[in-house]
Amino acid sequence: MALRRHWQVYKTFLLRFEEAAHRLALDERDPSLGGLSVSKRQFERWYGGAVKTRPYPDQCRVLEAMFGVSVDLLLAPAPATSPTEPSAESPLVIPPPRSRSVLLPPEQAQVLLAGGPFSSETRYEAGTTELERQVAMAARRALRFTAMAEGSSVGPETLGQIQDEVRRLAAAYPKLALPTLLGDLVEVQDLTFRLLEHGRVKPLQARDLYLLAGITSGMLAKASHDLGNPSAAMMQARTAFVCADNADHHAMRAWVRSLQSLISYWAGRPGEAADYATLGQSASGSVRGTTSVWLACLSARAHALLGNGEATRTAIQQAEAAREVVEPDDLDGFGGIMTFPAPRQLYYVAEATVHLGEDPALGESRSEAAVAAYRTASEDEWAFGDEAGAQTDLALARIARGEIEGAMEAVRPVLDLPVEQRNFGITSSAQRVHAALHSGGRRGDGAGAGLREEIEAFTATPTSVLVR
Repeated sequence: MALRRHWQVYKTFLLRFEEAAHRLALDERDPSLGGLSVSKRQFERWYGGAVKTRPYPDQCRVLEAMFGVSVDLLLAPAPATSPTEPSAESPLVIPPPRSRSVLLPPEQAQVLLAGGPFSSETRYEAGTTELERQVAMAARRALRFTAMAEGSSVGPETLGQIQDEVRRLAAAYPKLALPTLLGDLVEVQDLTFRLLEHGRVKPLQARDLYLLAGITSGMLAKASHDLGNPSAAMMQARTAFVCADNADHHAMRAWVRSLQSLISYWAGRPGEAADYATLGQSASGSVRGTTSVWLACLSARAHALLGNGEATRTAIQQAEAAREVVEPDDLDGFGGIMTFPAPRQLYYVAEATVHLGEDPALGESRSEAAVAAYRTASEDEWAFGDEAGAQTDLALARIARGEIEGAMEAVRPVLDLPVEQRNFGITSSAQRVHAALHSGGRRGDGAGAGLREEIEAFTATPTSVLVR
Protein backbone atom coordinates (compact mmCIF):
# COMPACT_ATOMS: atom_id res chain seq x y z
CA MET A 1 0.00 0.00 0.00
CA ALA A 2 2.80 2.42 0.82
CA LEU A 3 4.48 1.28 -2.39
CA ARG A 4 1.36 2.00 -4.43
CA ARG A 5 1.10 5.43 -2.82
CA HIS A 6 4.81 6.09 -3.41
CA TRP A 7 5.48 6.48 0.32
CA GLN A 8 8.44 4.11 0.32
CA VAL A 9 10.91 7.00 0.78
CA TYR A 10 11.40 7.77 4.46
CA LYS A 11 10.97 11.55 4.23
CA THR A 12 7.69 11.12 2.36
CA PHE A 13 6.43 8.49 4.78
CA LEU A 14 7.43 10.65 7.78
CA LEU A 15 5.47 13.60 6.42
CA ARG A 16 2.35 11.46 5.88
CA PHE A 17 2.72 9.81 9.28
CA GLU A 18 2.97 13.12 11.14
CA GLU A 19 0.06 14.56 9.15
CA ALA A 20 -2.04 11.51 10.06
CA ALA A 21 -1.03 11.81 13.70
CA HIS A 22 -2.05 15.49 13.73
CA ARG A 23 -5.43 14.76 12.12
CA LEU A 24 -6.06 11.89 14.51
CA ALA A 25 -5.21 14.10 17.48
CA LEU A 26 -7.84 16.59 16.32
CA ASP A 27 -10.45 13.97 15.47
CA GLU A 28 -10.09 12.11 18.76
CA ARG A 29 -9.28 15.18 20.85
CA ASP A 30 -6.09 13.51 22.08
CA PRO A 31 -3.24 16.07 22.06
CA SER A 32 -0.63 13.39 22.88
CA LEU A 33 -1.01 12.02 19.35
CA GLY A 34 -0.11 15.31 17.73
CA GLY A 35 3.60 15.03 18.42
CA LEU A 36 4.06 11.44 17.33
CA SER A 37 6.78 10.71 14.81
CA VAL A 38 8.77 7.72 13.61
CA SER A 39 12.52 7.32 13.24
CA LYS A 40 14.18 6.28 10.02
CA ARG A 41 15.38 3.07 11.66
CA GLN A 42 11.86 2.11 12.74
CA PHE A 43 10.45 2.93 9.29
CA GLU A 44 13.07 0.68 7.70
CA ARG A 45 12.11 -2.14 10.06
CA TRP A 46 8.44 -1.78 9.19
CA TYR A 47 9.12 -1.50 5.49
CA GLY A 48 11.76 -4.23 5.43
CA GLY A 49 9.74 -6.74 7.39
CA ALA A 50 12.07 -6.86 10.42
CA VAL A 51 9.10 -6.55 12.78
CA LYS A 52 9.38 -8.56 15.98
CA THR A 53 6.85 -6.81 18.21
CA ARG A 54 3.76 -4.75 17.54
CA PRO A 55 4.32 -0.99 17.35
CA TYR A 56 3.31 1.02 20.39
CA PRO A 57 -0.47 1.49 20.75
CA ASP A 58 -0.45 5.12 19.60
CA GLN A 59 1.68 4.22 16.57
CA CYS A 60 -0.84 1.49 15.76
CA ARG A 61 -3.64 4.03 15.83
CA VAL A 62 -1.81 6.32 13.41
CA LEU A 63 -0.83 3.52 11.02
CA GLU A 64 -4.39 2.25 10.90
CA ALA A 65 -5.65 5.77 10.22
CA MET A 66 -3.10 6.15 7.40
CA PHE A 67 -3.81 2.87 5.61
CA GLY A 68 -7.35 1.98 6.65
CA VAL A 69 -6.43 -1.58 7.70
CA SER A 70 -5.45 -3.16 10.98
CA VAL A 71 -1.81 -3.16 12.03
CA ASP A 72 -1.86 -6.96 12.23
CA LEU A 73 -2.86 -7.11 8.58
CA LEU A 74 -0.51 -4.30 7.56
CA LEU A 75 2.59 -5.93 9.06
CA ALA A 76 1.70 -9.53 8.26
CA PRO A 77 3.79 -11.44 5.70
CA ALA A 78 2.69 -10.69 2.17
CA PRO A 79 0.62 -13.42 0.52
CA ALA A 80 2.34 -15.45 -2.16
CA THR A 81 1.61 -14.24 -5.67
CA SER A 82 2.89 -15.23 -9.03
CA PRO A 83 5.98 -13.21 -10.00
CA THR A 84 4.44 -12.61 -13.40
CA GLU A 85 1.02 -11.73 -11.98
CA PRO A 86 1.45 -9.30 -9.08
CA SER A 87 -1.66 -8.62 -7.05
CA ALA A 88 -2.48 -4.95 -7.38
CA GLU A 89 -5.26 -5.34 -4.81
CA SER A 90 -3.07 -6.59 -2.00
CA PRO A 91 -2.98 -4.03 0.84
CA LEU A 92 0.23 -5.49 2.21
CA VAL A 93 3.45 -3.77 1.30
CA ILE A 94 5.96 -5.00 3.86
CA PRO A 95 7.88 -8.06 2.63
CA PRO A 96 7.93 -11.13 4.88
CA PRO A 97 10.85 -11.28 7.30
CA ARG A 98 13.67 -13.76 6.89
CA SER A 99 12.98 -17.09 8.49
CA ARG A 100 14.06 -17.19 12.11
CA SER A 101 14.92 -20.18 14.24
CA VAL A 102 13.81 -20.64 17.82
CA LEU A 103 15.70 -18.96 20.60
CA LEU A 104 17.46 -20.58 23.52
CA PRO A 105 15.13 -23.05 25.28
CA PRO A 106 14.26 -22.61 28.98
CA GLU A 107 16.48 -25.38 30.32
CA GLN A 108 19.59 -23.86 28.71
CA ALA A 109 18.72 -20.39 29.92
CA GLN A 110 18.29 -21.63 33.48
CA VAL A 111 21.71 -23.30 33.38
CA LEU A 112 23.29 -20.06 32.21
CA LEU A 113 21.54 -17.97 34.84
CA ALA A 114 22.70 -20.41 37.49
CA GLY A 115 26.26 -19.91 36.29
CA GLY A 116 26.86 -23.44 35.05
CA PRO A 117 28.09 -24.91 31.73
CA PHE A 118 25.89 -26.56 29.17
CA SER A 119 26.56 -28.54 26.05
CA SER A 120 24.06 -28.80 23.23
CA GLU A 121 23.84 -30.13 19.71
CA THR A 122 21.25 -27.56 18.69
CA ARG A 123 22.15 -24.02 17.66
CA TYR A 124 19.80 -21.10 17.93
CA GLU A 125 20.83 -18.27 15.67
CA ALA A 126 18.32 -15.56 14.90
CA GLY A 127 18.15 -13.99 11.47
CA THR A 128 19.95 -16.74 9.55
CA THR A 129 18.76 -18.89 6.70
CA GLU A 130 18.44 -22.62 7.07
CA LEU A 131 21.52 -23.22 4.92
CA GLU A 132 23.57 -20.80 7.02
CA ARG A 133 22.43 -22.55 10.18
CA GLN A 134 23.39 -25.94 8.78
CA VAL A 135 26.87 -24.72 7.86
CA ALA A 136 27.34 -23.24 11.33
CA MET A 137 26.12 -26.44 12.97
CA ALA A 138 28.52 -28.50 10.88
CA ALA A 139 31.46 -26.28 11.86
CA ARG A 140 30.72 -26.64 15.55
CA ARG A 141 30.25 -30.39 15.18
CA ALA A 142 33.67 -30.51 13.51
CA LEU A 143 35.18 -28.68 16.48
CA ARG A 144 33.79 -31.25 18.91
CA PHE A 145 34.96 -34.12 16.70
CA THR A 146 38.47 -32.67 16.45
CA ALA A 147 38.70 -32.42 20.23
CA MET A 148 37.64 -36.07 20.54
CA ALA A 149 39.76 -37.37 17.66
CA GLU A 150 42.99 -35.92 19.03
CA GLY A 151 42.57 -38.20 22.00
CA SER A 152 42.91 -37.41 25.65
CA SER A 153 45.60 -34.81 25.01
CA VAL A 154 44.87 -31.37 23.61
CA GLY A 155 46.34 -31.12 20.12
CA PRO A 156 47.24 -27.99 18.19
CA GLU A 157 44.25 -28.29 15.85
CA THR A 158 41.78 -28.38 18.73
CA LEU A 159 43.42 -25.41 20.43
CA GLY A 160 43.51 -23.47 17.17
CA GLN A 161 39.85 -24.10 16.48
CA ILE A 162 38.85 -23.03 19.99
CA GLN A 163 40.89 -19.85 19.60
CA ASP A 164 39.14 -19.07 16.33
CA GLU A 165 35.72 -19.64 17.89
CA VAL A 166 36.46 -17.49 20.93
CA ARG A 167 37.80 -14.76 18.66
CA ARG A 168 34.61 -14.89 16.57
CA LEU A 169 32.36 -14.67 19.62
CA ALA A 170 34.37 -11.84 21.19
CA ALA A 171 34.16 -9.79 18.00
CA ALA A 172 30.44 -10.50 17.56
CA TYR A 173 29.29 -9.86 21.13
CA PRO A 174 28.97 -6.03 20.94
CA LYS A 175 27.19 -6.18 17.59
CA LEU A 176 24.67 -9.02 17.83
CA ALA A 177 21.73 -9.67 20.09
CA LEU A 178 22.46 -12.04 22.97
CA PRO A 179 20.03 -14.82 21.93
CA THR A 180 22.10 -15.22 18.77
CA LEU A 181 25.31 -15.99 20.67
CA LEU A 182 24.30 -17.50 23.98
CA GLY A 183 24.22 -21.16 22.97
CA ASP A 184 27.65 -20.97 21.34
CA LEU A 185 29.17 -19.29 24.39
CA VAL A 186 27.84 -21.96 26.72
CA GLU A 187 29.11 -24.76 24.49
CA VAL A 188 32.62 -23.34 24.10
CA GLN A 189 32.91 -22.83 27.85
CA ASP A 190 31.81 -26.42 28.43
CA LEU A 191 34.37 -27.70 25.92
CA THR A 192 37.27 -25.77 27.48
CA PHE A 193 36.26 -26.91 30.96
CA ARG A 194 36.09 -30.56 29.91
CA LEU A 195 39.49 -30.40 28.23
CA LEU A 196 41.04 -28.81 31.30
CA GLU A 197 39.37 -31.29 33.64
CA HIS A 198 39.94 -34.52 31.70
CA GLY A 199 42.50 -33.93 28.97
CA ARG A 200 46.28 -34.25 29.07
CA VAL A 201 47.42 -30.69 28.58
CA LYS A 202 51.01 -29.54 28.20
CA PRO A 203 51.95 -26.53 30.37
CA LEU A 204 52.01 -24.03 27.49
CA GLN A 205 48.74 -25.38 26.10
CA ALA A 206 47.19 -25.24 29.57
CA ARG A 207 48.04 -21.55 29.82
CA ASP A 208 46.41 -20.86 26.45
CA LEU A 209 43.39 -23.01 27.29
CA TYR A 210 42.91 -21.30 30.67
CA LEU A 211 43.02 -17.94 28.94
CA LEU A 212 40.36 -19.04 26.44
CA ALA A 213 38.23 -20.47 29.25
CA GLY A 214 38.63 -17.18 31.10
CA ILE A 215 37.57 -15.10 28.11
CA THR A 216 34.55 -17.32 27.50
CA SER A 217 33.57 -17.22 31.17
CA GLY A 218 33.95 -13.45 31.05
CA MET A 219 31.60 -13.23 28.09
CA LEU A 220 29.10 -15.44 29.93
CA ALA A 221 29.43 -13.14 32.93
CA LYS A 222 28.51 -10.26 30.63
CA ALA A 223 25.64 -12.34 29.21
CA SER A 224 24.28 -13.02 32.70
CA HIS A 225 24.57 -9.30 33.45
CA ASP A 226 22.78 -8.45 30.19
CA LEU A 227 19.93 -10.71 31.33
CA GLY A 228 19.71 -8.85 34.64
CA ASN A 229 21.24 -11.51 36.89
CA PRO A 230 24.20 -9.90 38.74
CA SER A 231 24.63 -12.89 41.05
CA ALA A 232 25.22 -15.31 38.17
CA ALA A 233 27.33 -12.66 36.44
CA MET A 234 29.65 -12.41 39.45
CA MET A 235 29.87 -16.20 39.68
CA GLN A 236 31.01 -16.43 36.08
CA ALA A 237 33.38 -13.49 36.59
CA ARG A 238 35.04 -15.18 39.56
CA THR A 239 35.54 -18.27 37.43
CA ALA A 240 37.08 -16.07 34.75
CA PHE A 241 39.45 -14.60 37.34
CA VAL A 242 40.54 -18.08 38.51
CA CYS A 243 41.24 -18.97 34.88
CA ALA A 244 43.23 -15.75 34.45
CA ASP A 245 45.24 -16.66 37.55
CA ASN A 246 45.95 -20.14 36.23
CA ALA A 247 47.03 -18.60 32.94
CA ASP A 248 49.14 -16.11 34.92
CA HIS A 249 47.81 -13.41 32.59
CA HIS A 250 48.06 -9.91 34.10
CA ALA A 251 45.94 -8.22 31.45
CA MET A 252 43.18 -10.83 31.83
CA ARG A 253 43.13 -10.32 35.60
CA ALA A 254 42.70 -6.59 35.02
CA TRP A 255 40.01 -7.21 32.38
CA VAL A 256 37.98 -9.36 34.78
CA ARG A 257 38.23 -6.70 37.50
CA SER A 258 36.89 -4.25 34.91
CA LEU A 259 33.99 -6.58 34.23
CA GLN A 260 33.25 -6.92 37.95
CA SER A 261 33.25 -3.14 38.25
CA LEU A 262 30.77 -2.90 35.38
CA ILE A 263 28.47 -5.52 36.94
CA SER A 264 28.53 -3.72 40.31
CA TYR A 265 27.90 -0.34 38.68
CA TRP A 266 24.72 -1.48 36.94
CA ALA A 267 23.61 -3.41 40.04
CA GLY A 268 23.45 -0.09 41.90
CA ARG A 269 26.61 -0.59 43.95
CA PRO A 270 28.89 2.30 42.86
CA GLY A 271 31.19 1.98 45.89
CA GLU A 272 31.88 -1.65 45.03
CA ALA A 273 32.32 -0.68 41.37
CA ALA A 274 34.98 1.86 42.37
CA ASP A 275 36.72 -0.75 44.53
CA TYR A 276 36.88 -3.27 41.69
CA ALA A 277 38.29 -0.61 39.37
CA THR A 278 41.00 0.13 41.94
CA LEU A 279 41.76 -3.59 42.27
CA GLY A 280 42.07 -3.84 38.52
CA GLN A 281 44.43 -0.89 38.33
CA SER A 282 46.65 -2.39 41.03
CA ALA A 283 46.57 -5.80 39.29
CA SER A 284 47.29 -4.42 35.84
CA GLY A 285 50.97 -3.80 36.58
CA SER A 286 52.68 -3.36 33.25
CA VAL A 287 49.47 -3.72 31.22
CA ARG A 288 49.46 -1.23 28.35
CA GLY A 289 46.44 -2.50 26.42
CA THR A 290 43.09 -0.73 26.28
CA THR A 291 41.98 -2.44 29.52
CA SER A 292 43.97 0.26 31.34
CA VAL A 293 41.72 2.89 29.73
CA TRP A 294 38.58 0.91 30.61
CA LEU A 295 39.57 0.72 34.29
CA ALA A 296 40.04 4.47 34.54
CA CYS A 297 36.72 5.13 32.80
CA LEU A 298 34.94 2.68 35.11
CA SER A 299 36.42 4.52 38.07
CA ALA A 300 35.12 7.82 36.68
CA ARG A 301 31.57 6.49 36.29
CA ALA A 302 31.51 4.95 39.76
CA HIS A 303 32.82 8.07 41.48
CA ALA A 304 30.33 10.20 39.55
CA LEU A 305 27.45 8.19 41.01
CA LEU A 306 29.05 8.59 44.42
CA GLY A 307 29.07 12.34 43.87
CA ASN A 308 32.85 12.65 44.14
CA GLY A 309 33.68 15.30 41.56
CA GLU A 310 37.40 15.45 42.20
CA ALA A 311 37.84 11.66 41.90
CA THR A 312 35.70 11.66 38.75
CA ARG A 313 37.78 14.32 37.03
CA THR A 314 41.03 12.64 38.10
CA ALA A 315 39.86 9.32 36.65
CA ILE A 316 38.89 10.98 33.36
CA GLN A 317 42.37 12.47 33.15
CA GLN A 318 43.89 9.06 33.93
CA ALA A 319 41.88 7.55 31.06
CA GLU A 320 43.15 10.20 28.66
CA ALA A 321 46.74 9.63 29.78
CA ALA A 322 46.34 5.86 29.45
CA ARG A 323 44.95 6.24 25.93
CA GLU A 324 48.02 8.20 24.85
CA VAL A 325 50.38 5.35 25.76
CA VAL A 326 48.20 2.38 24.77
CA GLU A 327 50.01 -0.54 23.20
CA PRO A 328 47.44 -3.11 22.01
CA ASP A 329 47.99 -6.48 23.67
CA ASP A 330 46.78 -10.01 22.98
CA LEU A 331 43.37 -9.28 24.52
CA ASP A 332 42.91 -6.34 22.16
CA GLY A 333 43.80 -8.77 19.40
CA PHE A 334 40.52 -10.63 20.06
CA GLY A 335 38.64 -7.41 19.34
CA GLY A 336 35.02 -6.77 20.19
CA ILE A 337 34.20 -7.15 23.85
CA MET A 338 37.87 -7.67 24.73
CA THR A 339 38.98 -4.20 23.66
CA PHE A 340 38.01 -0.66 24.66
CA PRO A 341 37.87 1.62 21.61
CA ALA A 342 37.82 5.42 21.61
CA PRO A 343 34.03 5.84 21.07
CA ARG A 344 33.39 3.75 24.17
CA GLN A 345 35.73 6.00 26.16
CA LEU A 346 33.76 9.06 25.01
CA TYR A 347 30.55 7.34 26.11
CA TYR A 348 31.89 6.56 29.60
CA VAL A 349 33.26 10.09 30.05
CA ALA A 350 29.93 11.55 28.96
CA GLU A 351 28.03 9.31 31.36
CA ALA A 352 30.30 10.24 34.25
CA THR A 353 29.86 13.94 33.47
CA VAL A 354 26.08 13.66 33.17
CA HIS A 355 25.66 11.72 36.42
CA LEU A 356 28.00 14.01 38.31
CA GLY A 357 25.62 16.80 37.35
CA GLU A 358 27.95 19.71 38.01
CA ASP A 359 27.84 21.11 34.47
CA PRO A 360 24.77 20.15 32.39
CA ALA A 361 26.10 21.97 29.32
CA LEU A 362 29.36 20.01 29.45
CA GLY A 363 27.39 16.81 29.94
CA GLU A 364 25.35 17.57 26.83
CA SER A 365 28.38 18.41 24.68
CA ARG A 366 30.26 15.31 25.77
CA SER A 367 27.18 13.15 25.15
CA GLU A 368 26.78 14.66 21.68
CA ALA A 369 30.43 13.83 20.98
CA ALA A 370 29.87 10.22 22.04
CA VAL A 371 26.74 9.87 19.90
CA ALA A 372 28.56 11.35 16.92
CA ALA A 373 31.49 8.98 17.46
CA TYR A 374 29.22 5.96 17.27
CA ARG A 375 27.49 7.25 14.17
CA THR A 376 30.83 7.32 12.37
CA ALA A 377 32.48 4.38 14.15
CA SER A 378 34.13 1.61 12.20
CA GLU A 379 32.62 -1.84 12.29
CA ASP A 380 35.26 -2.94 14.79
CA GLU A 381 34.44 -0.07 17.17
CA TRP A 382 30.64 -0.06 16.97
CA ALA A 383 28.49 -1.58 19.74
CA PHE A 384 24.71 -1.27 19.85
CA GLY A 385 24.57 -1.25 23.66
CA ASP A 386 27.13 1.51 24.08
CA GLU A 387 25.55 3.59 21.35
CA ALA A 388 22.22 3.26 23.17
CA GLY A 389 23.93 4.30 26.40
CA ALA A 390 25.32 7.42 24.72
CA GLN A 391 21.85 8.28 23.38
CA THR A 392 20.25 7.97 26.83
CA ASP A 393 23.03 10.06 28.39
CA LEU A 394 22.30 12.76 25.83
CA ALA A 395 18.61 12.57 26.77
CA LEU A 396 19.48 12.92 30.46
CA ALA A 397 21.70 15.93 29.75
CA ARG A 398 18.95 17.63 27.79
CA ILE A 399 16.36 16.94 30.48
CA ALA A 400 18.71 18.56 32.98
CA ARG A 401 18.71 21.64 30.72
CA GLY A 402 14.93 21.56 30.39
CA GLU A 403 14.98 20.49 26.74
CA ILE A 404 12.30 17.79 26.77
CA GLU A 405 11.79 17.78 22.99
CA GLY A 406 15.53 17.36 22.51
CA ALA A 407 15.53 14.50 25.02
CA MET A 408 12.77 12.78 23.08
CA GLU A 409 14.80 13.04 19.89
CA ALA A 410 17.89 11.66 21.63
CA VAL A 411 16.20 8.63 23.16
CA ARG A 412 14.06 7.73 20.14
CA PRO A 413 16.63 5.37 18.53
CA VAL A 414 16.86 3.48 21.83
CA LEU A 415 13.11 3.01 22.07
CA ASP A 416 13.14 1.65 18.51
CA LEU A 417 15.46 -1.23 19.44
CA PRO A 418 13.96 -4.71 18.98
CA VAL A 419 13.24 -6.81 22.07
CA GLU A 420 16.29 -9.05 21.69
CA GLN A 421 18.59 -6.02 22.03
CA ARG A 422 16.91 -4.62 25.15
CA ASN A 423 19.49 -5.90 27.58
CA PHE A 424 19.69 -4.97 31.25
CA GLY A 425 22.06 -2.04 30.73
CA ILE A 426 19.89 -0.52 28.01
CA THR A 427 16.63 -0.89 29.93
CA SER A 428 18.32 0.50 33.06
CA SER A 429 19.51 3.51 31.06
CA ALA A 430 15.99 4.05 29.75
CA GLN A 431 14.66 3.87 33.30
CA ARG A 432 17.08 6.61 34.29
CA VAL A 433 15.52 8.81 31.62
CA HIS A 434 12.08 7.91 32.98
CA ALA A 435 13.15 8.85 36.51
CA ALA A 436 14.59 12.16 35.32
CA LEU A 437 11.33 12.99 33.53
CA HIS A 438 9.39 12.12 36.68
CA SER A 439 11.41 14.45 38.88
CA GLY A 440 11.84 18.17 38.94
CA GLY A 441 8.14 18.99 38.62
CA ARG A 442 7.82 17.50 35.11
CA ARG A 443 5.12 14.94 35.95
CA GLY A 444 2.32 16.82 34.29
CA ASP A 445 4.21 17.83 31.17
CA GLY A 446 2.42 16.50 28.08
CA ALA A 447 5.47 15.58 26.04
CA GLY A 448 7.27 14.20 29.07
CA ALA A 449 4.27 12.13 30.10
CA GLY A 450 4.04 10.58 26.65
CA LEU A 451 7.73 9.72 26.68
CA ARG A 452 7.41 8.16 30.13
CA GLU A 453 4.64 5.92 28.84
CA GLU A 454 6.80 4.82 25.91
CA ILE A 455 9.69 4.02 28.23
CA GLU A 456 7.41 1.99 30.48
CA ALA A 457 6.29 -0.05 27.48
CA PHE A 458 9.89 -0.43 26.31
CA THR A 459 11.23 -1.68 29.64
CA ALA A 460 8.31 -4.07 30.09
CA THR A 461 9.79 -6.43 27.49
CA PRO A 462 13.55 -6.84 28.05
CA THR A 463 15.82 -9.40 26.38
CA SER A 464 15.38 -11.81 29.28
CA VAL A 465 11.80 -12.61 28.22
CA LEU A 466 13.21 -14.39 25.16
CA VAL A 467 15.26 -16.92 27.13
CA ARG A 468 12.91 -17.96 29.91
